[in-house]
Amino acid sequence: MPRSPSKDFSPVQLQGIAEMFASLADGSRLTILNTLRTSPAFVSELCRRTGLKQANVSKQLKVLRMAGLVESQRVGNQIRYQVREPMVFDLCDLVCRRLRRDARRRVAMLQ
Repeated sequence: MPRSPSKDFSPVQLQGIAEMFASLADGSRLTILNTLRTSPAFVSELCRRTGLKQANVSKQLKVLRMAGLVESQRVGNQIRYQVREPMVFDLCDLVCRRLRRDARRRVAMLQ
């Protein structure tokens, strides 16, 4: 079992943690982040690569930008987005490891 931190989180830290997790609590946003994982992209590219509608991609990018997870750069008359905080993928990997462990336990219980 992982050890807990040596000190408690402050209320301000807990609020920041809650806001970060809230920004990740949407499948569309995670899909966008996963798509941006390999390379920056314009909204039109994100729509094509994810199958999401332009309005939804723009809305979710705003949330991700406000959370500091993506950043944007104007290129001509378009805006290119890229991951600003790659540690988000470490969090996703932690969650996936937990899901795999839980799945193995459930399978073992059925055998």
